[in-house]
Amino acid sequence: MSDAPSLLVSAGAALAAIAQVGDLSMGQPLGHSMRVARLARQLAQASLGEGAHLDVAEQVALLRWSGCTANAEGFSHLLGDDVDGRRAMLDQTLGADHMRAVHEAGSLAVVHCEVSEQVASTLGLGADVEAALYRVFETHDGSGRPAGLSHGQIPEAVYQVVLAGDLEILSRTHGLQTALQWIGGQGDRRYPAKLAAFLQRHAGGWLAQLAHDEAPGDKAPSRSQVPLSLVGDVIDLKLPWLAGHSRQVADIAVQAGRLWGLPDAALVELGQAALVHGLGRAAVSNHIWNSMGALPFGAAERVHLVPYWTQKACKPIAELQRPGDIAAHAYERLDGSGHFRGLAADALSQEHRLLAAAVAWVALRSTRPWRSAHDMAQAQSALRQDASRGVFDSDICETVIAAAAGKQRPPQQRSALLSARECDILSEISRGASNKEVARRLSISPSTVRTHMESIFRKLECSTRAAATLKGLTLGLIS
Repeated sequence: MSDAPSLLVSAGAALAAIAQVGDLSMGQPLGHSMRVARLARQLAQASLGEGAHLDVAEQVALLRWSGCTANAEGFSHLLGDDVDGRRAMLDQTLGADHMRAVHEAGSLAVVHCEVSEQVASTLGLGADVEAALYRVFETHDGSGRPAGLSHGQIPEAVYQVVLAGDLEILSRTHGLQTALQWIGGQGDRRYPAKLAAFLQRHAGGWLAQLAHDEAPGDKAPSRSQVPLSLVGDVIDLKLPWLAGHSRQVADIAVQAGRLWGLPDAALVELGQAALVHGLGRAAVSNHIWNSMGALPFGAAERVHLVPYWTQKACKPIAELQRPGDIAAHAYERLDGSGHFRGLAADALSQEHRLLAAAVAWVALRSTRPWRSAHDMAQAQSALRQDASRGVFDSDICETVIAAAAGKQRPPQQRSALLSARECDILSEISRGASNKEVARRLSISPSTVRTHMESIFRKLECSTRAAATLKGLTLGLIS
């Protein structure tokens, strides 16, 4: 978005938003990671005293689930429902066979850890946070993933966060006494017995304080500013065919808003809304999003609640309250047929209308599992047809079409980090294409694709496609 306004937020706001994405992806109530962060900080302070390690524990807790959108597709194949399945995994109600399959799926842990580490790096949180996130699934007895590290190789912050997470989830779902009994049984297995016993002594008081003082929200770890596009990228990793979607919507929405004559402040809010409009998508399982035909009973209602979850997730984050409110109207329609409120024309502002039309345009121009992408002429015809039926504002649609036409400019010069061919391959891979599919689309051999992928991984210093996609988007190598 070279000529778009700067869509930056504080690192604290981005951190809080990504924590909310993780909560929804893992089937947890919004605010779960914020509560765990407070518990982890208390545990770190009580056991080790004051120091920089307190921020490390808090930030690791907030980003603990930041890689879970990247392996949602894998968990969907493994458990059938990536959201409910992972909720059951966390509250210890997942069946033994499925739990065993999860433990054996080391590749999913690698994807998660690489993406989490990269998110922390982009946020500038430091080496200690990155190292802990990469080892967050390792255990005291060496039976963890992905490397099977044992006690001396695992950062203390990992134990603090995992203990705090177990306490928060299990006490909420099974009661405090059951939670403490289970935690005690994991001593010197999942975490050090001494630290687990320390938590057991203080757990009741800390939970009571958490309930009394509860006011979850963003707590900036620094004054640094980061691109909000990072949050959009993390959201879009949930589905391979959505890579870059939020960035594209923001690009079109801002360009259309400028043509419409919105002031700069409104353009920033519109662009920010576009980048987070899909946040609530994390609450819906991938098997629903990938459905080829009619949705099963009840699934449509879950999809219709996506903008509700988006607004609810953004509300506690001061910088994202207004963008979140705009984003909650991304699927409203002038004739009242939209969701989640079913508002009609009189209740929809120009920002709401611009965002809704931009979302529809980008969807039309993109490939989906159930259809191919529309070309420019087909997309224009479809959007105008919807406008003629009273679904969208006709003038707004023409503005979006004009903005999209204005974006058909020569490709931007890419970083020298990857070759042009490597960028093309990464772009295809980012949208879920297999090596064979990439080879067919680019008229090269599968072995050539493999060679290029090895080079891409080496240059980007990662080993998974999800991490390469996130880094490619962050560095502007793909869009």
